[in-house]
Amino acid sequence: MQTLRQQITTMLEQRPLDLRQLSEALGLREKELLTHLPHVARSVAARKGRWTVVPAECIGCGYTFRDRRRLSPPTRCPRCKASRIHGPWYQVASKS
Repeated sequence: MQTLRQQITTMLEQRPLDLRQLSEALGLREKELLTHLPHVARSVAARKGRWTVVPAECIGCGYTFRDRRRLSPPTRCPRCKASRIHGPWYQVASKS
């Protein structure tokens, strides 16, 4: 039986997922899941894997949050102030 963080890593190795998809699949609240993501990123790096965050995008104007360091999704767009944001998507690439 895998731990919760191992389950997250396994899911992210299969395909990129956003926070909502992860929370629905694992039955956790998004806020609770956000506390585990930094630990998953560190453990992936320690195993020489690759942690990737595909940046979030604004649906309204197409703005991409490229320089964002936080793992949580942004709440609104700095350009158009819309709150309709897709992503970010998290992905783990295993050792190659």
